[in-house]
Amino acid sequence: MPAGRPTKYDPAFCDTVIEAGGQGKTLAGMAEACDIDRSTLNEWVEIHPEFSRAVKRGLQKAQALWEDKGFLATFGGVDGFNATSFIFNMKNRFKEDWRDKVEQEQSGSTEIVHTVRHEVIDPKSAG
Repeated sequence: MPAGRPTKYDPAFCDTVIEAGGQGKTLAGMAEACDIDRSTLNEWVEIHPEFSRAVKRGLQKAQALWEDKGFLATFGGVDGFNATSFIFNMKNRFKEDWRDKVEQEQSGSTEIVHTVRHEVIDPKSAG
């Protein structure tokens, strides 16, 4: 028998993290919903494939919720909407889809040309 305390892991936590994601929660929020430390959540993701899939699904649900709220707010559906705050939140929480792509090109001279292109990728149309 391995040393240490028995694990609190229960497959029912898969539903818990998906539900937390559906409420827009982060990984920390998912860990809190399971009443565990964030490090335990990370460990379970590595050990339990079904839990890893559930966390990914929860994160996808969180992103979809935030995007839906932003869509609604953009068209006047939310009083006091702060677009700058929303974009900051999205770019920091959902970096893969909401990052600014920075391209650098060096020409023959010492001049460096910087190009910033803003891309918003619709996850439903991306493979």
